[in-house]
Amino acid sequence: MHLAENAGLGGARNAGLAEATGEYVWFVDSDDWVATDCLATIAKRLDAEKPDVLMLGHVKSRWDGSTGRDGYNWLLRRMPEEPFKAEDFPRIVYVFPSAWNKVIRRDLLTRLDIPFPKGYYEDIPVTFPLLLAAEKISVLNMTCVYYRQRRDSILRSGGERHMELVDQYRLVWERVLALGDVPDSLISELYLRMVRHLFYIIGSGRLGAHQQEYFTRAGALVRDTRPAGFATPDGVVGIRYRLLLSGSWPAAVILRRGWRVYKKVKQKARKAYRTTRRAGGRTKGWLRNRAVMAHYAVQRRRPLDDKLALYCANWGRGYTCNPKAIYEKARELAPEVRGVWAVRRESVDDMPAGVPYVVLDTPAFYSVLARAKYIVNNNNFGNEYVKRSGSVYVQTHHGTPLKRMGVDERALGQPAAEHRDALKLLMSRCDNWDLNISSNLYSTAVWRRAYPCSFTTLEYGYPRNDVLSTATPERIAQIRAGLGIAPDERVILYAPTHRDYQGRFNPFLDPSDLADRLGPGNRVLVRAHYFYNGVFKGHGPITSPYMQDVSTYPSVEELYLAADVLITDFSSTMFDYAVLDRPIVIYAPDWPVYQVTRGVYFDLAAEPPGLFASTADDLVNGLRSGAYDSAETTALRAAFRRRFAAIDDGHAAERVVRSVLLGEQVTAPNAIPTQASPPNGAPIDDAEEEAGADDAPVDERPMSEEERRADPVPETVTD
Repeated sequence: MHLAENAGLGGARNAGLAEATGEYVWFVDSDDWVATDCLATIAKRLDAEKPDVLMLGHVKSRWDGSTGRDGYNWLLRRMPEEPFKAEDFPRIVYVFPSAWNKVIRRDLLTRLDIPFPKGYYEDIPVTFPLLLAAEKISVLNMTCVYYRQRRDSILRSGGERHMELVDQYRLVWERVLALGDVPDSLISELYLRMVRHLFYIIGSGRLGAHQQEYFTRAGALVRDTRPAGFATPDGVVGIRYRLLLSGSWPAAVILRRGWRVYKKVKQKARKAYRTTRRAGGRTKGWLRNRAVMAHYAVQRRRPLDDKLALYCANWGRGYTCNPKAIYEKARELAPEVRGVWAVRRESVDDMPAGVPYVVLDTPAFYSVLARAKYIVNNNNFGNEYVKRSGSVYVQTHHGTPLKRMGVDERALGQPAAEHRDALKLLMSRCDNWDLNISSNLYSTAVWRRAYPCSFTTLEYGYPRNDVLSTATPERIAQIRAGLGIAPDERVILYAPTHRDYQGRFNPFLDPSDLADRLGPGNRVLVRAHYFYNGVFKGHGPITSPYMQDVSTYPSVEELYLAADVLITDFSSTMFDYAVLDRPIVIYAPDWPVYQVTRGVYFDLAAEPPGLFASTADDLVNGLRSGAYDSAETTALRAAFRRRFAAIDDGHAAERVVRSVLLGEQVTAPNAIPTQASPPNGAPIDDAEEEAGADDAPVDERPMSEEERRADPVPETVTD
C-alpha cells in the first residue's frame, strides 16, 4: 500500500493495522531486517501459547559494521518461562519500548484503541499501555530482528524534536489511567522508568539550546504524574529524580558540571601519570606539542578571517589535485580571498613560486587553520583540528571510489575493536565537512553511505579534471614536447595504485620489459603512487630506451593529456582519464585478491572501461593487436564514461568558487545521466530514518556496584 503523504512511522503503522486481517501483527521497520530462521519458531510459539504479546530478542547492527546484543537482553532471560502478566514481572517496562520487538494480538490492539501518535517517540504511548493491559505475555529469547543503528539517526542528533518525549509520556499516563485497575507496583515501576528516560535525554547533549525548556517541562510532568506513596529511590537515580521534582535548573547545571569536572580530573590524573613516565626527547617533544596546541587555542579566540582560505592536498604532499584547481580558479574569480597552502616540510621545495604556504604542525599553520573561513582539503586534518562556527569545510576527495571507503572499509589485519575505534575517530573528523564535492551520481551515493555525516553534496564534477576538457591541441603538443616525446610516438601511461595488503610496492609488471616488447614507436611512461615518494621501484632501474619514469612530474593531468593509452589497475586514474575518451586498459592480475582484502563497490572485471588483462602476455598482445582500441572496448568505454564522467565539462572549479567563495547561485551540469548506477553490493539507503523510541536508552552511564544494589535496573548499552 502507498500513502498519499508521509505520515511518519506512526501514520504508516496505523494505516497498516487498519488493513491487516491476520490474528497477529508485527511492525517491522523498513531499514531493519528479520532473521530468516526465526519465522517458523515465532509461528510455533504463537500457535502453542496464544499470547497477547510475544516479546522478541534483537541485535543492534551499528553503522561501523559491528553488531551487539542490547543491554536489556539479560532481562528476557529472567522473565518467566510460562506466559505471564506485567504485574508478575514489573521490570518488563525496561524492555526497549518499540513496536518492532513484539508480535501483538491484533484484536487486543484494536480493542484498546491506542493508535500510534504523530511525531517522534511514537512507539512509547502504545508500548506501555499494551504491556500493562496484556493478559498473556510470552518471551522468545532469540535474535529475531536486526535493528539498524544509523550514525545520523534523528534521535541521535540535537534539536527541539526531543521535546516530544515529554508529550508522549503524558499520553502514556492518559492511556494507562484509562485502563482502570493497574497494580501500584507496576505504576511505580513505570514512573521510575520514565524519570530515568527523561533525565537521560538531558545529559545526552541532544537538546542544544532547548535544555532548560525541556528540563522545566519534564519536571512538570514528573510532578503531575507522581504516584501516591512513591518512595524516592536511593543513589544517583534518586538525586536525578529530586532535581526533576524540584524544577531547579541551576541545581541541575551544578550537578552536571560537577560530574564533568570529576571526569576531567580523573582523565587528567591518568594523563599526568603517563606523562611522568616519558623520558628524554619524548618529553621534550610532548612539551613542544603542548605549546603549539596552546597557541592554536589562543588563535581560535580571534575572529575568523572571511577573506582567508586554507588549502591542503594529499596530506600535505604538495600543490596538486582538486584543491589546486580550486585555488587557481579562486585567484582568477575571487582574488580578494587570500589562499594559503598547508604542506609537509619535505614538500616545501616543490611549491611553485608565488604560492603562499605554511608548514603543517607549526604555529604558523595553526594560526591559519584557526582563522581561515574556508578550508579546502581532499582529506582530513588530524584529530586536533577544531571546527569553528562560521567556517566552511570543503571536502573535495581525491578520486572516484572503486575500493570501499569509510564505514564500508574492511579491517585488514586489524582487530575488530581497534577497527571500530578507528572508524569512530574517522567519523568525528568527517563531521567537520560542510560541503562534499562529487564527480558523478555514483560517487554521491558512495560518499553518503561511506561517510554518514551531515554535509551538503555539490555534484559539480571534479575540478582537477577541468584541464582535460579545456586543453587545446597546441597545449597537448607542448606538454609532449616538454617530455621529449616525438609527434608520431604512441604514448602509454602506466599508473598503478598502492595495495594495502602488500608489504612493499609490487606492480606485477616490469615496465622496461613492456617497453622493449612493444619496441620503437612506443613510449611507456610510468608513474608510481605518491605513497612511494615519487620513485617507481617496482623492478629495479630503467633499462629500456622506450621507458620513462615520470613519478616526480608535477602534474598527473598533463601526463593524461600526453598519453594515448592508459594502463592502470584499481587506481582512480581510470575515472579521470575517461574524460578524454581515449583507450583504457586494466592490468590487474591480483583482482580477486584485491576484491577480498580491500573490498570494492563493483566488479571491475565485469564492467571495465576497456580491455581487461590478467597476464603480461595478454597485455602486450592486446596493445600489439589493436584489441585495446576495438569496437568492443570503445563500447565499454562509452558506457563507463556515461556512468562516471558525464558531468566533467571543464567548469567544475568555477562552480565551486562561485558557489562557495562568492555565494552565487550555481546551476548544476546538464549532462548528468537520468539514471546513474549505484555501487553494487550492499544497498544504499537514502531515506531519512524516521524517529521512534528506538534510540532512547535507559541510562547514559554504566552503574557502579553500589548504584546497582540500590537500584537494580537493567543497564542499556549505548553507542
